[in-house]
Amino acid sequence: MKILTKGNYYGSQNGEKSFNGILLSEYDYLTPRTDWHYHENPYFMYVLRGNMKDCNTRQETLCPAGSLMFNNWQEEHYGSKHSLDAGGFHLEFEKKWFDDNDIDSDLFEGSQLIQNPKVHLLFAKLYHEFKLQDDYSSVTVELLLLQISEAISELTCQDKQVMPPWVEHLKELLHYDDSSLSLQYLAEQLNIHPVHISRAVPKYFSMSLGEYIRQNKIKKTIPLLLNKEQSLTSIAYDVGFSDQSHFNRVFKSAFDMNPSLYRKNIK
Repeated sequence: MKILTKGNYYGSQNGEKSFNGILLSEYDYLTPRTDWHYHENPYFMYVLRGNMKDCNTRQETLCPAGSLMFNNWQEEHYGSKHSLDAGGFHLEFEKKWFDDNDIDSDLFEGSQLIQNPKVHLLFAKLYHEFKLQDDYSSVTVELLLLQISEAISELTCQDKQVMPPWVEHLKELLHYDDSSLSLQYLAEQLNIHPVHISRAVPKYFSMSLGEYIRQNKIKKTIPLLLNKEQSLTSIAYDVGFSDQSHFNRVFKSAFDMNPSLYRKNIK
C-alpha cells in the first residue's frame, strides 16, 4: 500500500503554501485512476474543476466541481477522474497542529463528503487567500482554519443528535432541488407542518432556513466563477438567483466583496 507523505498528491502542482503546520496546495488531476493509497496526514479536497470520484473500502463518492471531500489519514482510498480537465485545492493538516491549537483530532474521524454550505464558504475564502497571498493572508488563513474547525465541530455535534428522519430529506431538498424553495413547498414535499420545519432548522442547521438556502446557492457559484467564459448574469441564473443584482448582494454579504472582485483575485 502506497503512503503519500506531506504535500504529495497525484497530479501536477500549481502552487503550495505552508502556514504553521497547515499545507495549502492546488493541483491539476491528470491520472484517470490512482493507485490504492493512504495519506500521512488528514486533508480536505475542494474540487475546483471537473468530475472526480473518491473510492474507499466502504463507499464510492461522486465529487463534481464544487464538492468538498475530507479524507482521513487512516482511510485507504483511490481517486478517479471522469472529465478531460479536473483540478482541486487541498488543505492538509499536520497532526501536531491539532495539539498546538487544542483541537480534538477525532473531530475529523472518517472520510466523508461535506455538504454544509457554511463550511464550503469558509473554504472558498481560504482559496481566495491562497491565491491572493498579500501581507494579510497569513493571519486571515489562521483565522479561517480555526473557523473551519469550529464549523466541523458543530456538524459533529449535530450528527450525534437524534434527528427526526425527515430532516435528512430536508437537507437533500435544500442541496439538490432546483425548485422555488418556499417554506410551504418544503412542507408539502416532506408532509410536515411548516411550524415543525421552522423550529427544526435553527436546531439542526445552526442558522435560519433563508440563510441556509442563500449560502447553498453561493457555494454553487464558486467553481462557476473559475470559468472566465461564463458571465456573472449566467451564473446568477444557473444557481437560482432572480437576477445578477440579487446575486451580487448575497455574495458580498458572505465575502465582503462582489463576485467580480473574487473572480479577479483567484485568476
